Amino acid sequence: MYSDLARELDSILDDLAPGRAERASDVDAVAPTHRGGALNLVDYATLRRRDLQDLQDRLLDAGVSPLVGCEDDVTAALGATRAAVAALQGQDPTHFADREATARAREAGDAALAAHADELLGTPRPGRSGRVMVTLPSSAADDPRSILDLAERGMGLARINCAHDDPARWEAMVAGVRAAERSVGRRIPVSMDLAGPKLRTGPIALGAPVGRARVTREPGGDVVDPARMWFTRSDLDQAAVPAPPATRGRPPLCVRVDPGWLGGRSPGDVIEVPDARRLRRRFTVVSAGDDGVLAEGDRNAWVRDGTLIDCDFERTRVRGIPAVPQRIRVCAGDRILLTTDMDPVEPPRPGEEIRLGCALPAVVEALSAGDRVLFDDGVISAVVTSTSMPGQVDGPWARLEVVRCREGGRWLGSEKGINVPGLEVDTPALTDEDRQNLRFAARHADIVALSFVRTRADVAAAVGALGAATAGTGRDLGLLLKIETRQGYRELPDLLLEAMRHDRVGVMIARGDLAVEMGFESLSEIPRNITLMCQAARVPVVLATQVLESLAKTGMPSRAEISDAGSAQRSECVMLNKGPYVAEAIETLDAIHSRMGRIQRKALPLMRHVNSWD
Repeated sequence: MYSDLARELDSILDDLAPGRAERASDVDAVAPTHRGGALNLVDYATLRRRDLQDLQDRLLDAGVSPLVGCEDDVTAALGATRAAVAALQGQDPTHFADREATARAREAGDAALAAHADELLGTPRPGRSGRVMVTLPSSAADDPRSILDLAERGMGLARINCAHDDPARWEAMVAGVRAAERSVGRRIPVSMDLAGPKLRTGPIALGAPVGRARVTREPGGDVVDPARMWFTRSDLDQAAVPAPPATRGRPPLCVRVDPGWLGGRSPGDVIEVPDARRLRRRFTVVSAGDDGVLAEGDRNAWVRDGTLIDCDFERTRVRGIPAVPQRIRVCAGDRILLTTDMDPVEPPRPGEEIRLGCALPAVVEALSAGDRVLFDDGVISAVVTSTSMPGQVDGPWARLEVVRCREGGRWLGSEKGINVPGLEVDTPALTDEDRQNLRFAARHADIVALSFVRTRADVAAAVGALGAATAGTGRDLGLLLKIETRQGYRELPDLLLEAMRHDRVGVMIARGDLAVEMGFESLSEIPRNITLMCQAARVPVVLATQVLESLAKTGMPSRAEISDAGSAQRSECVMLNKGPYVAEAIETLDAIHSRMGRIQRKALPLMRHVNSWD
């Protein structure tokens, strides 16, 4: 048995040198800080080309460590295992490995990963094993105190999504983060997500300009918070309109009215508001001041822009209610015509074919009969039944049939994600808009995240654009590669070697799109594989998508997501998305990091004293 183990281990060790030779030019091109990680990555990629399950079982049977934790230093781990087998054979183990040198090599690998994580993501809080990245909501631009609250509760990094808002609001968010840094006395890096090529549904025509003032009811039907309307002056610029006061329950419906009418209001006044459903509603003024008037009612009200309202026989029209974004109801069996036309479409009448635009024409052109097309994170699944011919006058288009959707149908809006599993389209990950936003990030942010990265060319373009954007600024932007496609996962070793030409680099595991692309069952394996590959490269990882999502959105976590958050500790950073209870989610994740840091290091369980079993 020992001889067989020795032969297999020797064969694996013999494979490492050709693997390094094959990748020598890639390793030579990486930044000096990544050279050791690049060599170890090449060794690990060579190792993972083999199926080692049977070998690991037999090593365990022999009482030898089954290569667990080899990611720190592959050569050292293999050498130590080979030495142990040699000792069992009665041979001199020092011919294969020196114990002290092996320990130093593995410690050096672990230390290099920790140093790269600190440089890119900032130092974790004392007693914590990882960091917490928080997506800032749009409201943070107007409320720097909320950013400070997040920082005080444990936010380690702030994320700004460039798919939303604009440079003015981003700049306000960054200013809030910098102020929070000074207050809490620690570095809080700002990461900006570049939107990338948007494979999304096209626009749907806007509906009527109608707003809703809503009550909040308890399960028995009693009103626990009233419907509210916030009246402000119509002669103010939109940017100067005062925000409504903080209240419990649902946010008020904001409208603008004649300044003279507004000035005549006082607490206790009753405002008659016609409902768009041909009903009448009454709202009572509860506060009146220079900023505006707040009124409350005990019934829901749908209010159309331009509606004539009345108070003590004084009338005015409400303005400022935006048009309602329309959605399309999609059910199993529906037909969808997917086109490259990005003009707004009207929702179809019952029985009519649904027409949708696609933001990336190359995807529509590449579709073939039988391809799966998924909408809105996979909740709607369709199959291509026919496509236009090349050069066809009304093309390109693809006709789809919805094969899976929840019972009763699902609403689908504009700007919703489209995924086509297995389809590879030559679309650069860095768009013209991304390049423009990269120039903003070069002045204000610390990290940029590249979305939908698929090829080495994508990474090379990003590294080149980073250099151009930061030239002459004296700033060094970090780079996060977002792995969210099947192709990106498959090409991961190449992507890492290309990215490691840049000093500060990391990987974000975008579990949402990965699940849609590769199947939800794959989430039990693929994020772990990415984390291990990055550990071998000594490149830090950010785990993203739906971590503590129920807690952030509702204030109550599920049991499953607490376990998920515990497993997430294997990464150097965990991302939380925005939500009304995200501050509570930060505290919970911070506590989990503190606890898990005492019982696990990456994939290695640590056996601390369990008081309960004394």
